[in-house]
Amino acid sequence: MNDSIALEVCVATLASCLAAEAGGARRVELCDNLIEGGTTPSWGMIALARERLGIALHVIIRPRGGDFFYSDDEFEIMRRDVLACRQLGVDGVALGLLTADGEVDLPRTRQLVELAGGMAVTFHRAFDVARDASRALEDVIASGCGRLLTSGQAANALAGAETIRRLREQAGERLILMPGAGVRADNIAALRRATGCREFHSSAREAVASAMRFRHPEVSMGAPGQDEYARLETSAERVRQLLRNAGGEAAR
Repeated sequence: MNDSIALEVCVATLASCLAAEAGGARRVELCDNLIEGGTTPSWGMIALARERLGIALHVIIRPRGGDFFYSDDEFEIMRRDVLACRQLGVDGVALGLLTADGEVDLPRTRQLVELAGGMAVTFHRAFDVARDASRALEDVIASGCGRLLTSGQAANALAGAETIRRLREQAGERLILMPGAGVRADNIAALRRATGCREFHSSAREAVASAMRFRHPEVSMGAPGQDEYARLETSAERVRQLLRNAGGEAAR
């Protein structure tokens, strides 16, 4: 039996992409605005990541933060972003669309899966705010998505582990279940045992201090209380520790 563990690392910078690869990640999910749960990064960012990375590159397709009920114009943005990812040679996309009533938007999801062509498609954590997990899973499978990122409709994957296990059993071989949200080195082994999953999603980040020497004391560009002279970046060592603690190495 193949007992390898695949780790997908959620990243927002090129430095984090490269750290994830150095640490042994199977692939990255490239996003912007992680503070809002991730939105689609710029064309330039995707292109440079594709040039530099030797592992699989997946890109989130999400035109804004907030809910997952999109207008016609927002859906058209998503269509164009999927096509742009194809043109740039991206390996996969992550997306999620819901109706106003909290169901998976099956017709639109199918359209995006078809546009993705040969790219892998993950239905992301929009699933976790759907009305009914079991029904939503069947709709995700029917849409053609090959993977589901989920916390088990809980605050984090450890809290939702039992639901993730049930969803994995319901999906069988039709879909890969990938726990995400709060996946860390100190709980990934427990998550693996509780869910039976072999793919996991984590940011593996740590704080990195700014190289700025001058810091204006009276002007702030960010949200109140935000430290603009520190940022969170993926750590190669944290990625290695996640894999070690999970009891397996990422298959290459």
